[in-house]
Amino acid sequence: VQLQASGGGLVQAGGSLRLTCTASGRTFSTYTMAWFRQAPGKEREFVAFKLWSGNTYYADSVKGRFTISRDNAENTVYLQMNSLKPEDSAVYYCAARDQYYRGIYYLPSGYSYWGQGTQVTVSS
Repeated sequence: VQLQASGGGLVQAGGSLRLTCTASGRTFSTYTMAWFRQAPGKEREFVAFKLWSGNTYYADSVKGRFTISRDNAENTVYLQMNSLKPEDSAVYYCAARDQYYRGIYYLPSGYSYWGQGTQVTVSS
């Protein structure tokens, strides 16, 4: 599986961005898809994931502001980010795991496929 993330950019605090991650492969619908982010000098952290079954989970820091969604027909997962804050600035990565992969969903080690990252910068 190859993942291609896009949609990052520079936005003012309070603004919105939508990130897109497009995946190759014929079994996209059976993958759990996730977004992580990494700020300079910090570890990569969980943002949101959407199980292949449809359930979604969010980090407390983004709950109520970010929405993860997917379009299985287009092999695409989105991250709609609203009410952005300067502390949301980071490189955002999409990640994927198939239904047989074992690992903790909230950790980077829980995913076997990664996109290249897209930079999000929120100015104050």
